[in-house]
Amino acid sequence: MSDATIRTYSGERQRTRVDESESETETEESVDEHVCPECGGRLDTDEERGETVCSECGLVVEENEIDRGPEWRAFDAAEKDQKSRVGAPTTNMMHDKGLSTNIGWQDKDAYGRALSSRQRQKMQRLRTWNERFRTRNSKERNLKQALGEIERMSSALGLPQEVRETASVIYRRALEEDLLPGRSIEGVATASLYAAARQMSTPRSLDEMANVSRIDEMEFKRTYRYIVRELSLEVQPADPASYVPRFASELDLADEVERRARQLLTTAQEKGVTSGKSPVGLAAAAIYAASLLTNRRVTQSEVSEVTNVSEVTIRNRYQELLEAADVPA
Repeated sequence: MSDATIRTYSGERQRTRVDESESETETEESVDEHVCPECGGRLDTDEERGETVCSECGLVVEENEIDRGPEWRAFDAAEKDQKSRVGAPTTNMMHDKGLSTNIGWQDKDAYGRALSSRQRQKMQRLRTWNERFRTRNSKERNLKQALGEIERMSSALGLPQEVRETASVIYRRALEEDLLPGRSIEGVATASLYAAARQMSTPRSLDEMANVSRIDEMEFKRTYRYIVRELSLEVQPADPASYVPRFASELDLADEVERRARQLLTTAQEKGVTSGKSPVGLAAAAIYAASLLTNRRVTQSEVSEVTNVSEVTIRNRYQELLEAADVPA
């Protein structure tokens, strides 16, 4: 064996010993990090106080540690998803559930500076192709149009987020079960929203739905009955009391009037007076009767304008409610 080979072999052995000694040192340091320097006990991390404490002797080894968690608190899974900054939560109100890319309409860069003419043309082409890729077939185009219609009507009626989500799920079910042939997209969307509002105990009257819809009332009613029957939706009869808070708020009436109206409706339901009658008409009559009983008078025309119920219906129903409550008209 030559001298050069011997020198190379000895150098490799020295490097191996150095590497082994360094790894042993790192192992000892890592072990020391989890052991109390005073008593050798186990160390526990208190995340609330930001301290590392010995479980045996109570020595505080480290304090003012960095909290790498979020600065916000969440009390349920939905709130956690809403506050998370890793991306928008998925939603049924978008045809792709919000998982696709959306290119903003502002022609500005990340620093707020306006783009050049060439860059604006490029971004416009990207937006065009992005929209084409988001709706790959006729089913997705149908869904995108319908969900946009549900969002429009929900905004006009002031319906909450959970009603919009429920309506989107109902429409998706109708689309999956092939219930749309022979019916308009607007009709099924309106029926889905009406059913969702009733399921979530925030109902709207047929007239209110017909006013914001792009279809006539007869088609809307026919489509609603078809959707409820085919999807086996559990829709309870509308409770007249669910309309009272909204009507009282729009008429700027006191809480006393609302409470008295609820009492009148409860008494009428117990005596079977409300059977077969329009819940909107009963709610309007209860509001009018309660305002008279509490000396906060409103006219029948004012109640009729807000509730979209005729004055004749209000007069007839409010007399029935007063009779059921044994109150002289």
